[in-house]
Amino acid sequence: MSDLVFIAFDNEQKAEEVRDRILAMQREYLIDIGDAVIAVRDEKGRVKLNQLVNTTAAGAASGALWGTLIGFLFMMPLAGAAVGAAGGALGGALTDIGINDEDMKRQANEALKPGMAGLFLLIRKMTTDKVLEDLKGVGGTVIRTSFDHAMEDKLRQALDAPAAAPTETPAA
Repeated sequence: MSDLVFIAFDNEQKAEEVRDRILAMQREYLIDIGDAVIAVRDEKGRVKLNQLVNTTAAGAASGALWGTLIGFLFMMPLAGAAVGAAGGALGGALTDIGINDEDMKRQANEALKPGMAGLFLLIRKMTTDKVLEDLKGVGGTVIRTSFDHAMEDKLRQALDAPAAAPTETPAA
């Protein structure tokens, strides 16, 4: 079972920094993320989602490849590529993987003030103590989680805690 976490930050740069940190932990197998999306509310109040995977571009590339191959059968590879790319882009735009986009937009619209950003995480599993230690002091406000109360409190404490000072090694 996966857990959903929504953390608000003062700006998009801070949300990106925390997402990069979490993705680095994923490469170290400390956390397994199903989705990590940054929602930004602009000055006009509109919410923009910054997804990890651009399904429209991936669909267009795949469609262009298949369209070209099929186009070769009819001696029209360029027309096949164009039709395939358009179809793939349309299919990709209609595809929603991970967290539901409409739910994210609604929650971000309710919770974020203009200029703020939020990080949505779909967490499959994690090594809790190591992940919380690495997130210590990054800031942010927990808006919503599907964690139990004890785990949610630990997350809030880790985000609010002062960042650990880097250890200095003595010069030799």
